[in-house]
Amino acid sequence: MPPRSSQVNVAQAKKSLSELIGRVAYGQETITILKRGRPVARLVPVNAQTRRPLSEVKGWLNKKDPFFRIMDEILAARHAHRPRRCQDWIAD
Repeated sequence: MPPRSSQVNVAQAKKSLSELIGRVAYGQETITILKRGRPVARLVPVNAQTRRPLSEVKGWLNKKDPFFRIMDEILAARHAHRPRRCQDWIAD
């Protein structure tokens, strides 16, 4: 059964956020928040969110994108980092 759906404006959402969260969390309702009649945000139950594994993300970046070089540098720095021991930074 799909979750019920409701709409509230921003002023009402600010006024009754706790109630809205309860309706979403326990009533499995989806609430769309409107600003001047246009949807700007949505409250959904946590279990309604679908997550895709990273293995499914394909085609967003090409292999020469600087992102991959930067990530390699970050990973290399993390592997080379040696954390200080507790005694090194606690003053006597």
